[in-house]
Amino acid sequence: MHRDCTIKARDQTSRPVAQVIAEVEKLALAGVREVSLLGQNVNAYHGESPDGSEWTLPRLLRRLVEVPGIARLRYTTSHPSEMTDDLIAAHRDLPELMPYLHLPVQSGSDRMLAAMNRKHTRDDYFRIIDKVRAARSDVALSSDFIVGFPGETDADFADTMDLIRRVGFAAAYSFKYSPRPGTPAATIEGQLPDALMTERLHALQALVTAQQRAFQDSLVGQVIDVLFEKPGRNPGQMVGRSPYLSPVQVIAPSSLAGTIAAVRIIGTQTNSLNGVLENALHMKAVQAAE
Repeated sequence: MHRDCTIKARDQTSRPVAQVIAEVEKLALAGVREVSLLGQNVNAYHGESPDGSEWTLPRLLRRLVEVPGIARLRYTTSHPSEMTDDLIAAHRDLPELMPYLHLPVQSGSDRMLAAMNRKHTRDDYFRIIDKVRAARSDVALSSDFIVGFPGETDADFADTMDLIRRVGFAAAYSFKYSPRPGTPAATIEGQLPDALMTERLHALQALVTAQQRAFQDSLVGQVIDVLFEKPGRNPGQMVGRSPYLSPVQVIAPSSLAGTIAAVRIIGTQTNSLNGVLENALHMKAVQAAE
């Protein structure tokens, strides 16, 4: 099973370390194998421990992998400015930390990033991605994008498309800018026509979808660990989650629910994978040899 655990509230308050550990231990005793740590800007976590010291997210992750029964950890949503070397090292050192990182960039244009009051540049983002991939070569990346922010030019949008091509994402969430009353951006000049924003959004989504399909296709033939969660739509089918969050559909006994098993990927859709149990393939090969 998979469960979420909120460690940072919307007001950026970090939960005490002992509370987080106790909740994860309780989840593990209930049979949960995978936990996602949630929060706005979760990698800025600074929780107080019982001795009064302050723990960062990487230190918390290193402690949580010691909880018996917890086989997988994730965290979201992260911020590029808080992607520290210690956190990147955790991706390198902890096999329990899944090789999937959601790191919103919003735009590939430095001009737009400054207008959005983001604290990173496109080059900052590239440097972070290079470090993460050097630490964990099998990591898959996802991100968030906003198109049509006031003042966005064709050149700004081209910079965003260039960033997507250069990074290569396994998934992304993209939206048209929508003015919110009371925010500075709602009253600044350069509001774009909805038709133009829609055109740009469709172009961006087409590029991201192509990258997502390419990533899914790259998994065909690989053996990956799948955490089985529930019965599928078809008789005898179970659905689980890959390390990359993709649903994986497998003909398997229902007794596998809540367990992790090796699965060979044999087919893909844009948002899901098809596989077979690796030990089932092994048994068939043995039977054929006999």
